[in-house]
Amino acid sequence: MTPERPDPVTPTATYRLQLQPGFPFAAAAEAVPYLASLGVSHLHLSPVLEAVPGSTHGYDVVDHARVREELGGEEGLRALSRTAREHGLGLVVDIVPNHMAMAPRHNRALWEVLREGPQSPYACWFDIDWEAQGGRILLPVLGGPLGQELDRLKVDGDVLRYYDHVFPLREGTADLPLPHLLDAQWYRLGWWRLARTELNYRRFFSVSELIGVRVEEPEVFEATHDRILALLHEGVIDGLRVDHPDGLADPDAYLRRLHEASGGRWTVVEKILSDGEHLPASWPVAGTTGYDALRHIDGLFTDPAGFGELLGQYRRFAAPQTDRGGQWEATARRAAYKVVTHELAAETERLTRAALRVCETSADPALRDRAPWALRTALQELLVRLEVYRPYASGDVAAVVTEEAAAEARHAFVVPEEAGAVDVVRDLVLGRAGAGPELDDFRVRFAQTASALRAKSVEDTAFYRYVPLLSATEVGGNPGSPALSPEDFHAYCARVQRDWPATGVVVSTHDTKRSADVRAALAVLTECPEWWADALAEVTRAGEGVPDALLAWAAWQTVFGLGPADPERVRGALLKHVREAGLFTSWTEQEPPYEEAVAAFVTAGPCGPPGAHVAALRERLEPHIRANVLGTALLHLTMPGVPDVYQGTEGEYRALVDPDNRRAVSFPPPSPGVKDAVTGAALRLRARRPAAFGETATYTPLTAEGPAAAHCVAFARSEEVVTAVTRLSLRLTEAGGWRDTRLPLPPGRWVDVLDPAREFSGHARVADLFGPLPVVLLERG
Repeated sequence: MTPERPDPVTPTATYRLQLQPGFPFAAAAEAVPYLASLGVSHLHLSPVLEAVPGSTHGYDVVDHARVREELGGEEGLRALSRTAREHGLGLVVDIVPNHMAMAPRHNRALWEVLREGPQSPYACWFDIDWEAQGGRILLPVLGGPLGQELDRLKVDGDVLRYYDHVFPLREGTADLPLPHLLDAQWYRLGWWRLARTELNYRRFFSVSELIGVRVEEPEVFEATHDRILALLHEGVIDGLRVDHPDGLADPDAYLRRLHEASGGRWTVVEKILSDGEHLPASWPVAGTTGYDALRHIDGLFTDPAGFGELLGQYRRFAAPQTDRGGQWEATARRAAYKVVTHELAAETERLTRAALRVCETSADPALRDRAPWALRTALQELLVRLEVYRPYASGDVAAVVTEEAAAEARHAFVVPEEAGAVDVVRDLVLGRAGAGPELDDFRVRFAQTASALRAKSVEDTAFYRYVPLLSATEVGGNPGSPALSPEDFHAYCARVQRDWPATGVVVSTHDTKRSADVRAALAVLTECPEWWADALAEVTRAGEGVPDALLAWAAWQTVFGLGPADPERVRGALLKHVREAGLFTSWTEQEPPYEEAVAAFVTAGPCGPPGAHVAALRERLEPHIRANVLGTALLHLTMPGVPDVYQGTEGEYRALVDPDNRRAVSFPPPSPGVKDAVTGAALRLRARRPAAFGETATYTPLTAEGPAAAHCVAFARSEEVVTAVTRLSLRLTEAGGWRDTRLPLPPGRWVDVLDPAREFSGHARVADLFGPLPVVLLERG
């Protein structure tokens, strides 16, 4: 008998909790009364299924059939759900369909594949190229070449041990001499450095510890989703956040299957939309997790003219060293070349093999006689020119892999006669070269490789190499053109309300490189680039031992955005910065002298006495930072979509890249301030007037009138709520303030949600609206 499915519910607002052994279900349950009082409708939980022991994030799943014991197991989750419902809250859960942990001792399905090879009933679970590596899975776990590590490999009964690693032995091989035993397995233990070029399983980006799952297979979908779907149908959880859909073979088909299996539950996808890109309209989801909204909110508080001046300073100070003039597009392109030829070399080789198979088996003579190197070159040249993460089956692939890109790619061939490989590859990608499983496989792998390349080259490399304004180097951002006009912001909001009214909206997440409050502070620098130049001149004169100018620029902006903090946090973030940038050190080729110089510079400079100059500038700009912080918070909570509040960000929250942004937070916060009051007021208003913000709500821009009209961004929601925020407040102050600027309110009486004694109507003076705060939230009286 099929359990009765509760009707799908759209959240009014969610609150993200980062579960881990130190913060299990029981701790989340203790926070429920406070979170309910805050005004959210649902708790948003990080992954809850069984993960690698000790995992602090849960994305390294090892068993989809069990709720994680370290968090309290299924009973703990059910108890949390009951407590939440007693306080009027539901649960939304993060799921990870793309990959599992490459941890055989904990991952039973993978253990069986390593033991039994391609004949294992679990072999269809994992995306393994059995035609490579002599039909064995490369496991890049050894600390050095096999010959150096042989003495550290120990046979122990029916398993093979290497330090903490444990591997199953193929039946009948335990008594073989060690060299023969190793050759007899379905896997090959190899030096970790081989992963870059020799790996024959799909991984998450370039993370070899995560293996791709073939969730497109019906039996794999059922096995990996059965527990979560059961919890959905029983009403234990209410909605889903889908992690990294771009890694899947066919996101379109997966999301349709998930929609049907879940009964149409509210589901958002962690889809990163590039500037100007739209979510495929055919996807049966509520929308994205909200990075597109983040980009539009941040852009509103960035001054375009000031950013241009800041960029000029950056080019003079730091960019010539590495960046040939400081152009974003050039930086991103060079990073893409680096990643596609180095970090993703194994993926590129597998894609080349897939293209070669199509060409060799095709009945079309036009595809024949293409050398592997020419196909590889064509693939690389097309991949680095993609301006979005990947093409989709439901979209116009020709609009992603354009003829303009192909024309550029042809010029990369020294021998013009070989440039025809570009046309061959493009025809394969567009599906113009016949049909069949080989072509289908190639097109899937092209899309998956494109996604990994975009993420690694833009988010994890170029964002650390191009840093004129650190707040613009955020997931989904466009560092080359970060500013946004109020008109563009309103157009975006109107489109969201029309097309994706229940989409997610975020400003801080577990993956953002800086929290919203840090980015809000950094954006103020675009309003005073000359002040930043003066401060930088002071610290440059005072500081010694700068390892490189690019790092110095980023370090000084980091401490400006973060404010007073433990130096260890700053050093950790900047060490990650230089490793991700990969210019002087990296994760795999670390340069200790350089890294030691970075740590010493941070201690003596940004976190030492010279840092006082930057601290003084921040203090001088504090009122304008406050305007950005509160404006960001209020837009986040009242614009179209479902806001997701990251843990601790209801109040002042300054954090850097993970793991800094995954530190434990207190519930309730020890000393709530103005931001807490604004956040709570907006969330409780959403709960009180859900129709004003829901899927049938309306969004109406309100245009101020008068000398400072451009500094007031306002809108009405369903003629019931009005939001108004201050934009570019420093420029406003320099221009003489609000003066007689007025905001025409919709007809009727309007009450200040934070101070009900304040009422407005008609053409309200903006100076009165923003009397106590640089933002105002009104509801119809």
